[in-house]
Amino acid sequence: MTDLAERRDLDQVYGPAEDSRLLAETVGEYVGEGDLVLDVGTGSGYVASVAADAGADVVGSDVSPLACEAARENGVPVVQANLSEPFRDAVFDAVLFNPPYLPTPPEEERNDWMEYALSGGDDGRAVIEPFLDDVGRVLAPDGAVYLLISSLTDPDAVADYAADRGLDAAEVASEKHAFERLLVLRLTPRGKDGE
Repeated sequence: MTDLAERRDLDQVYGPAEDSRLLAETVGEYVGEGDLVLDVGTGSGYVASVAADAGADVVGSDVSPLACEAARENGVPVVQANLSEPFRDAVFDAVLFNPPYLPTPPEEERNDWMEYALSGGDDGRAVIEPFLDDVGRVLAPDGAVYLLISSLTDPDAVADYAADRGLDAAEVASEKHAFERLLVLRLTPRGKDGE
């Protein structure tokens, strides 16, 4: 990537859209007072702010330094990090993620932060799968993951991938749009209902 750390253009930070709103509304129903919440890929910090308004103690993470700056400006404590890598084991009551999920042809290179925020790789799951590989580690035993995905990413494939990592998936919210259906999966450690 070019010199992006020097650029402070907010067009390089994913702002709240329909997917963010759906995840935020869902999170508002499930998190509450005293929950410790991680908002992965926090972007502007919108979903994290909704969780904080519900009484949760929230920290965001984002790989983009521009997103971290925007989230901080919006009052969200944030760590510049790749997914959940720097966080301790078994600490979060809820982990939230609105990942890059748009299927993107391999020949389209990621050349700016906004593309990082949107591009989900060839099948839309290029960031979702690494997230699922590690998120169970940081999740408290009775915790839950709230993952926003699209029908474009093959929800069954996402649920199967999560199941292979010990996480049971249940759809808890959805919304139809012109070319896709957005849905929120609630992932819990196998055998736990998380409530």
